[in-house]
Amino acid sequence: MTLLQITSLLIVLAGVFGTINYFFFRLPSAIGILVVALLASMAALGLDLMLPTLGIAETLRDVVAGIDFSDALLEGMLGLLLFAGALHVKLSDLRAVWPTVLLMATIGVALSTAVIGMGFHWLTGAPILIALVFGALISPTDPVAVMGVLKQANLRKSLETQVAGESLFNDGVGYVVFLVLVGLAFPALSHGDSHGSPAMDAAMLFTQEALGGAVLGIVLGWLTFRVMRQIDDYALEVLLTLALAFGGYELAIFLHVSAPIAAVCAGLLIGDIGAKHGMSEETREYVEKFWVLVDEILNAVLFMLIGVEIFAVELETDMLVTGVLCIALALIGRLTAVVVPILMLKPFRTFAPGVIPIMTLGGLKGGISVALALSLPDSEWKPLILTATYVIVVFSIIVQGLTVGKLANRVGREPDLV
Repeated sequence: MTLLQITSLLIVLAGVFGTINYFFFRLPSAIGILVVALLASMAALGLDLMLPTLGIAETLRDVVAGIDFSDALLEGMLGLLLFAGALHVKLSDLRAVWPTVLLMATIGVALSTAVIGMGFHWLTGAPILIALVFGALISPTDPVAVMGVLKQANLRKSLETQVAGESLFNDGVGYVVFLVLVGLAFPALSHGDSHGSPAMDAAMLFTQEALGGAVLGIVLGWLTFRVMRQIDDYALEVLLTLALAFGGYELAIFLHVSAPIAAVCAGLLIGDIGAKHGMSEETREYVEKFWVLVDEILNAVLFMLIGVEIFAVELETDMLVTGVLCIALALIGRLTAVVVPILMLKPFRTFAPGVIPIMTLGGLKGGISVALALSLPDSEWKPLILTATYVIVVFSIIVQGLTVGKLANRVGREPDLV
């Protein structure tokens, strides 16, 4: 299939599944599309069992295999999704909760990686570095999924910013941690670029990726803002934000710095300083509506893709059981990533009574985890890691996604929420 045919197929399916959800399930858009895609995929698998001569499952597997989910997300959609998410987070709001966001996106990700990795090692007997790679790819949360759910909840702005900011940054940090651990677990992929001990190489890679991505995003965002200040043409300014999101992400990949962190930093700068001082009221309205639309369309396609990726997963009983057990590991890892930073900051800050359950349940896993699992080098552990990742992501989006909104509504009405 050509790129245009694949794109057309994805958009048509996302539209059809979204319509089915609208009329029959009435679930939040992203969750509903995933549910419909899963039901359609399972129906196709069931039909294949009844009529094996038709080869339905094999045909669909070939189609899904022709869509490189990992590349489509990590080198295409993710930059736009993170830029769009960051665009709607104000720096003034983020500044009020930055210690919590910083600790959860750094120490929290590291703790979650360690807890899940050690648990996976104990549960499956996987080598410790391979297990930590699994911990790293399952630790990032999906900011778009959780914010899509929380939009419908009566949640105070401070807690909403905390959830959104932490999710945006831990996506980027988690990706960097994943790259570092993959380099340690699969040294053949480093192509001999070692400059010393593995620990030193890992530290240098983390610094280059994380700090380099942040600096690049801020510089490109600032340059774009300076250009937009001289322009009063909403169509051109919308085009400039799109060029920044696309071009900045690809430039970051070329420079070997963190593209997700660059996208977040650029989006934060344009969405706050750029919107206040570089755009007219008309331009602000068009930019905001354009990126909301991009966000919704890409989300629909992404969650539809997650649903059909079931054809890329090995549905063996022992792997599925391991995946179900790993759900508990993921929840424990997330709880640790939330509780420890809050306890560290407790002497200096006041937290709402519901912050721990909201942040824990609100840490939805999403497409980035599946994409990272698919991008792993071939090994005896990859099928199990992919299956476990898929089970966790589906559980997280459907069960946690449908639960956190109700919890947020209840907690959000608490008068003492800060």
